[in-house]
Amino acid sequence: MADLFDARAKSAKKSPLAERMRPQNLDEFVGQEHLVGPDKILSGFMERKELVSMIFWGPPGVGKTTLALIISRAMGSHFVSFSAVLSGVKEIRAVIEEARQQLKYYGKRTVLFVDEIHRFNKSQQDAFLHHVEDGTITLIGATTENPSFEINAPLLSRCKVLVLEQLTIDNIKTIIVSALSSKERGLGNLEIKVNDDALNFIADLSHGEARVALNTLESSLMLTKPDRGGKITITLKIAQEAMQRKALLYDKGGEEHYNVISAFIKSMRDSDPDAALYWLARMLEAGEDPLFIARRMVIFASEDIGNADPVAIQVAVSVKDAFHFVGMPEGWIPLSQGVTYLATAPKSNASYKAYLDALNDVKEKGALGVPLHIRNAPTNLMKDLGYGKGYKYPHDHGGYAGQSGLPNELQGKEYYKPTDFGFDKEIKKRLAFFKSKRKKDK
Repeated sequence: MADLFDARAKSAKKSPLAERMRPQNLDEFVGQEHLVGPDKILSGFMERKELVSMIFWGPPGVGKTTLALIISRAMGSHFVSFSAVLSGVKEIRAVIEEARQQLKYYGKRTVLFVDEIHRFNKSQQDAFLHHVEDGTITLIGATTENPSFEINAPLLSRCKVLVLEQLTIDNIKTIIVSALSSKERGLGNLEIKVNDDALNFIADLSHGEARVALNTLESSLMLTKPDRGGKITITLKIAQEAMQRKALLYDKGGEEHYNVISAFIKSMRDSDPDAALYWLARMLEAGEDPLFIARRMVIFASEDIGNADPVAIQVAVSVKDAFHFVGMPEGWIPLSQGVTYLATAPKSNASYKAYLDALNDVKEKGALGVPLHIRNAPTNLMKDLGYGKGYKYPHDHGGYAGQSGLPNELQGKEYYKPTDFGFDKEIKKRLAFFKSKRKKDK
């Protein structure tokens, strides 16, 4: 539907800035270079005028709908868009019939864009299968949820899944600057200056959503009075009022970033859930990437809790998966649960320290030879050389054979020294048993 863009242009003055600035071609599109850059998959489809059904998976405001529009226009296709929230099987059947008519009478293929396709149930998703397979429609579904869990396997197998990434701060700044300079669809006919701190604030607090950034810019403009010369200056204070958020002292690329994440980790390490929750809230309110926080929690669970509570690593990974599944704004809930669990768990860095000690020997002593008795012996020559000779299969000896796996130069070395906290205490007992049995067998 080429005229779709023409209709948008005619109503530009009445439309919100975010709608007016919607890119009309790949040259105007910002971000997703891994999909639309030179020699990338979508660029290739459009150059060859070939298209397959696809699922766009990514966070809100990164260009899923816009890409579908651009692709359809480049292909000269009939474009139909509807939301899975508002539509059902009846509407799908009507679209399929219209697609048949478009192909029969006008020779146009139909691109059907389904927003929030994960909201369709199994029977609704099944309604697409045959028509995707026979080429009546080219389906482009958009979802913020993992397609592996939310899209039926038969439909998923007929679609190419493309992952759209969150827009970077630089991407958002580029989009804002473009809106300020565009005279045809943006604000270029006005003399507007956005102070650097205001620009950074809007780009940062938009959390990668172009729509949020442009809506904030437009709201800021409404709150700003021109000076006597007609010039409009958008300050940080105005941007904060427009977004209804305050700029916290937290530079994600600077010193305060490292100060706050350090305070977060050290509060959990010192078993202080209250302080840890405070720093968690500080980071989330300041716009920190929640998945960065989740990654630090996974590391913390192994480094600082370790085997004192083996469940901690499972909790941390589950928190990461839960956030990835839920997203914001509710994603703080599993993060908060995880933080309180990790902060109150027994602590042990024994496995962390053990690796560093072993690494030190590797660096100092180099590549020491593997003891003959635990070498693999797949050939007769290797067996003749003594490979595998004397190896005791632990299962034939009650699960423990008492043989050492260390190189000869490191015999008797102990790297792993569990603490007396949590499950570490049980592991310490096991090691003591193994050690006594080894001495007895000697």
